[in-house]
Amino acid sequence: MSSNNPDHAPLRALLPAPGTTDVDLAAAYAYPVGLDQPWVRANMVASADGGAVGPSGRSRDLSSVPDRRVMGVLRGLSDVVLVGAATARAEGYGPVRARRSWGSLRAGRPDTPRVAVVSRSLELPEALLTEAPKDARTLVFTTSHAPPDRLEHVREHADLVVVDGVSVGPEHVVNALAERGLYRVLTEGGPHLLAEYVAAGLLDELCLTLSPHLLGSGAPRIVAGGSGTPGAPERASVQSTPVRMAHLLEADGHLFARYLR
Repeated sequence: MSSNNPDHAPLRALLPAPGTTDVDLAAAYAYPVGLDQPWVRANMVASADGGAVGPSGRSRDLSSVPDRRVMGVLRGLSDVVLVGAATARAEGYGPVRARRSWGSLRAGRPDTPRVAVVSRSLELPEALLTEAPKDARTLVFTTSHAPPDRLEHVREHADLVVVDGVSVGPEHVVNALAERGLYRVLTEGGPHLLAEYVAAGLLDELCLTLSPHLLGSGAPRIVAGGSGTPGAPERASVQSTPVRMAHLLEADGHLFARYLR
């Protein structure tokens, strides 16, 4: 669907109410009411043939103005944005920046969601540690095998959760977020992190943007088998997890599907 204003391409509903234009995204993506435990939502983008990373090695190659609008609303609705360290490094993550358009989305909460990152090496973008606001400090999950000098540096600038052993499992993260009252969780990957949550049965929702591009063979998918962490179990044979489609939107040829477990 084309638009005369590329900065505000209207999103058109294909399901469940075909024909609705300029959808209220905050309502369409609202978290369940009355949460008392974390609800884990993933937001991922893929090409039409399933690739998750474009030619530059970043997912942003597949993005668009409508996709960034959806991503902005999803971040505005969330309490915490969860990401793996490899994705944080590849995508150049920093703290989430406040948006004027969020308005009432964050009533009674800090202006921005926190970022939570899982890292064994603690090699993280420095901005995540030093530029986060005081009321939305970055939350870092690591293991007792992390380098001691990096542990001290991270502890100085961020809230640190150290897990005994060689890997941080989804259960560790979800439990720690629950303890902090961070129930509206948005994970932006990467593929190995997402695979762990699918395998653990802890992914409640997938918001998937399908971008009108073909990448061919070799491009990584939005879920990659195994954790990518030494000592963590490989989970190549994940059982099928049934999901249902809550809605399907379209703008400028991009499809925006919301699946619920």
